[in-house]
Amino acid sequence: MKKYFVFLFCVVSLMANANVRMPLLFADGMVLQRNKPIPVWGWADANEKVEVHFNKQVKTIVADKNGKWMLNLNAEKAGGPFELVISGKNKIIIKDVLVGEVWICSGQSNMEFTVKQAKDFEIEMKDANYPQIRQFLVQKDMSSTPKEDFKSAKWSSSNEQTVGDFTAAGFYFARKLYKELNIPIGLLHTSWGGTCVETWTSKEAFENSSEFKEMIAQVPSLNMDEVLENYRKATLENIKKIQGFDASMDNESQFKNPEFQDANWPEIKAPSLWENQQIGNIDGIVWMRKTIVLTAEQAKKEAVLHLAKVDDEDVTYVNGVQVGTHNLWDKLRVYNIPTGVLKEGTNVIAVRITDYSGGGGIYGEASDLKIDCKDSNVPLDGLWKFNVVKVRIEISPNSYPSLLYNAMVNPLVPYAIQGALWYQGEANVWRAKQYKKAFPLMIQDWRTKFKQGDFPFYFVQLSTFDESGGNSAKGSRWAELREAQTETLKVPNTGMVVTTDIGNAKDIHPTNKQDIGLRFAAIALNNLYGKKQVCSGPMYKSQEIKGNQIILTFDNIGSGLLASGNSELKGFEIAGADKVFHPAKAIIKDNKVIVSSDKVQNPVAVHYGWADDDTEINLFNKEKFPASPFRTDNWEMITENEKYKIN
Repeated sequence: MKKYFVFLFCVVSLMANANVRMPLLFADGMVLQRNKPIPVWGWADANEKVEVHFNKQVKTIVADKNGKWMLNLNAEKAGGPFELVISGKNKIIIKDVLVGEVWICSGQSNMEFTVKQAKDFEIEMKDANYPQIRQFLVQKDMSSTPKEDFKSAKWSSSNEQTVGDFTAAGFYFARKLYKELNIPIGLLHTSWGGTCVETWTSKEAFENSSEFKEMIAQVPSLNMDEVLENYRKATLENIKKIQGFDASMDNESQFKNPEFQDANWPEIKAPSLWENQQIGNIDGIVWMRKTIVLTAEQAKKEAVLHLAKVDDEDVTYVNGVQVGTHNLWDKLRVYNIPTGVLKEGTNVIAVRITDYSGGGGIYGEASDLKIDCKDSNVPLDGLWKFNVVKVRIEISPNSYPSLLYNAMVNPLVPYAIQGALWYQGEANVWRAKQYKKAFPLMIQDWRTKFKQGDFPFYFVQLSTFDESGGNSAKGSRWAELREAQTETLKVPNTGMVVTTDIGNAKDIHPTNKQDIGLRFAAIALNNLYGKKQVCSGPMYKSQEIKGNQIILTFDNIGSGLLASGNSELKGFEIAGADKVFHPAKAIIKDNKVIVSSDKVQNPVAVHYGWADDDTEINLFNKEKFPASPFRTDNWEMITENEKYKIN
């Protein structure tokens, strides 16, 4: 027995000192960047000697007084698999390590958008078995101060079972690179839907910016528990103000019943996300009810309920009978109503909606919100009663600057990377002009933190989305944000994917992520990997006014300009000094575009694609890359004075 206690004491002592530890980044299946020094870091006891073995390299370091250590392995060529061995008082063996190209994939929901959500998943998954394409998926987290490691994250290799959870834009980029280069590709995927650029930027960057230093000076030292409690109180008070009573799940079992009295419930429009209405940006559970009147003829027929789309999950009742449920936020709800459920006179549709994150409510097309009674349709768009019964209390990552940089980017630093892919901007359209400073600031911030020079930073320009019918007449925030993105190309070693031809004016999340990835890859292959090719569409360069015409010159015309579909050029507008824009005739001549209108005899400016919804525009080069929207004037825009403020 005494020997047993001695043995146990030794084991416990060893365990107490066996504290060489690695960040979650350093794990089985990881991909390291080729042809660059490879930073390796972790933690140990204070002043503990740490030895790192990789391929034929052996390096040693002594941990500092806080137990932190970091060393640089020499650059390696692409290859593997290898083992990375870290030894101190204990030994860590990281297996199946590859060396290749490493890219950060970041932004909001369109980067978060997975392969299984994108178009043609059943087809694409059959071309997904690429064990050397790997994703490091960072789980969502926020922090008021920079973190040294992630809350949760893991590496996975691409195959039919796993590819559905890869970032779609990133995967299609990686697959193209792999097929061209035949080397391992690692994607560091750190995204969060609905987030603004300011939350992805460090505090130090704001402090050193003339545009933002006053703002950051006003941000208090945050106690996240205290912030959460204040947010909880404010949110619940606001809900009570909106609907006239507290959010409560009491009696919600009665809400599906047709005889329940909802006269005191407020009303909301459908289809439309409640973030765009009085409920605002909340996650939680909301009941919505609609009372309709049917004739005897309508009630006796078989019927189908079309509920448009519901974000995220619905349980739907007709006259107290459950007719369907679904939990995919982007799928149309179509539910059969059993015979005998409908009746002559009043009928009640009740929907229990659970919103987990992002947008919430019944949304989509008004034509998809109806009851189909065979020979007639009963429209359901318009006002619905609502009752917020439960609010999920969480701080938004947009509530304060730097929350996501601290938790979801800082732990990547100083991992060796080739570059970054960025897909974001929707959350910044309300202050599009300031994005001209905020976005370049974030790019420079990341480059400063990683200390790897002006590494490539490629981004996606906003697709079409008819958020508020914006156009040249009343202004377009979406067009202004696209302009801010275009101006960011002035930052060295950047590239932009234009998406005017592959968006969806009715869906902020276009499902064609294949072309996004291929266009990202075209830029990288041309700029980095020696595979020269046209990788961009026409970009406005200059204008010349001749009489009643304006002649436009472009860069990046490839082998020539064309109008897609061999049709007339669309999307051009022209204005005189009165700043009133009119639809214009536009023709291509000598790889320039000549714009004119009978209504403008003395033109001074041209707009192209200046609208939230720019679907119809069709100027391309012959390599089938679309032209970026633009304007030739510098007149004041509608986001001129909008600034980032602390919520």
